Amino acid sequence: MTPLAEEARAAWRARSLVWVMTRREIVARNAGSAGGWLWSYAQPLLMVAAYYLVFDVVFAMRLGDNAPTKKVGAFLVVGALPWMAFCDTVSRAMNSLVDAGSMLQKSPLPAVLFPVRSALASTVIYAPIILGLALAYAPMHRFSLAFVAIVPLVGMQLLLSLVLGYLLALFAAAMRDTIQVVAFLFSVGIFLSPVLFPATMFPQPWRWVLWFNPMSAPVMGYQSILLQGAWPDWTVWVVTAGWILMLTAALAVVVSRSRDQLADWL
Repeated sequence: MTPLAEEARAAWRARSLVWVMTRREIVARNAGSAGGWLWSYAQPLLMVAAYYLVFDVVFAMRLGDNAPTKKVGAFLVVGALPWMAFCDTVSRAMNSLVDAGSMLQKSPLPAVLFPVRSALASTVIYAPIILGLALAYAPMHRFSLAFVAIVPLVGMQLLLSLVLGYLLALFAAAMRDTIQVVAFLFSVGIFLSPVLFPATMFPQPWRWVLWFNPMSAPVMGYQSILLQGAWPDWTVWVVTAGWILMLTAALAVVVSRSRDQLADWL
């Protein structure tokens, strides 16, 4: 793990620079628009409003008794918002090295700064919305102590997205087809997770397939906290931590083997 530890130390030493780069990326995402950085928050907020109005107000659709909640709109919001955050964070981190290729060839900046910058920029946008959603749901469950778990869960999701995004960024630098493959997996992956339907609706013999999606466990954690006011089951923490450890081990190997070739790939 030595190469990866060196990457972590480099990111920590340059934390002030990373924060400046993060702020610039947030501004650059909507540069030239009148709304500026507000548009970054508008998309997820409009999605939340649309799900609530369409499924809970207009059609008043309901789920079965085994679901965390009977309201379809509320269920979709709690799952889709973290999924959007995950896809946005991983996608931007994955493209960060390719986008910064010319800069990395001309400067001695550590490559790790760019995935970290992209991951933090997405987190700055989505984390406050998720935490705001938790504040909206808390009164429904009498401000249950379980809502404290939302903070470590968001932190684990950030770490999961960052490690996966950096790993994919190195693959994308070596082989650009990675970007198209991951985009396809994102479009399919939402159906192999409890985002659109409760895990209890998935056929019992095939329910284990859900654990191949790294966001299944965090989504179940958000559903437990926000929809039921309950502390997430221990499997949520164990599976999420397992994914982080497995991806970290893979990232350590890839970082050590790609260090000399990265500039040539870019």
